Amino acid sequence: MYQTNQYEGMIAETVSMQGHKGDTINAYVARPLGTGPFPGMVVIHHAPGWDEWYRECTRRFAHHGYVAISPNLYFRDGHGAPEDVGAKVRAGGGIPDEQVLGDLDGANKLLRSLPYVSGKVGVFGTCSGGRHGFLAACRLKNFDALVECWGGRVVQSKEELTPKQPVAPIDYTKDLPCPIIGLFGNDDKSPSPEQVNQHEAELKKHGKNYEFHRYDGAGHGFFYYDRPAYRQEQAVDGWKKLLAFCEKNLK
Repeated sequence: MYQTNQYEGMIAETVSMQGHKGDTINAYVARPLGTGPFPGMVVIHHAPGWDEWYRECTRRFAHHGYVAISPNLYFRDGHGAPEDVGAKVRAGGGIPDEQVLGDLDGANKLLRSLPYVSGKVGVFGTCSGGRHGFLAACRLKNFDALVECWGGRVVQSKEELTPKQPVAPIDYTKDLPCPIIGLFGNDDKSPSPEQVNQHEAELKKHGKNYEFHRYDGAGHGFFYYDRPAYRQEQAVDGWKKLLAFCEKNLK
């Protein structure tokens, strides 16, 4: 619990890191000052791009005692305003799942190499980042907790699969090695409440450690205070729940 007389400090900066196949990409890192050890958090940006909301989100995790890293998954698609780069990536059908996994694995390894990071690292993502987070937790098996916020296309029909996204993440559910918290808006279309039901049924079927929270009056992206989708009450409650989950599983 925050106290008004406590010392508080943070370092936040853009760094270079090794991603998929040894590529150098950039990432944003924020950490509390002090020797720690602090748990780590890989923060996966959404389809609108590696934008300001994600910088703030990375700092928010640092404020709550995590060494957080947000890799720029769109690095190879050039630079400019995040929304322009994001639009270019979306027009090209997104980024290949294998490349994302390579970059997220690199971010995890970087965190684990730091002397002030404890042995525990979580992964957080919203929107396409929620999908990527679920995929990473199942496939890489080196995350200790997963925060999935309205992960669109975790459930994919055969028609929606592409060479870049060859397998629906839900098909890897049996391989999920860590606890998961999921936050969803009941007015969302991707994932729809029916898809969230499927997602939950699969977790239940495989006996996974999960908690799902669904919010009435909220749609896709209800955390984004800079967009019309923002829902103050649901967002505040969602953050409270996910931070309690991380506290329990990572600290």
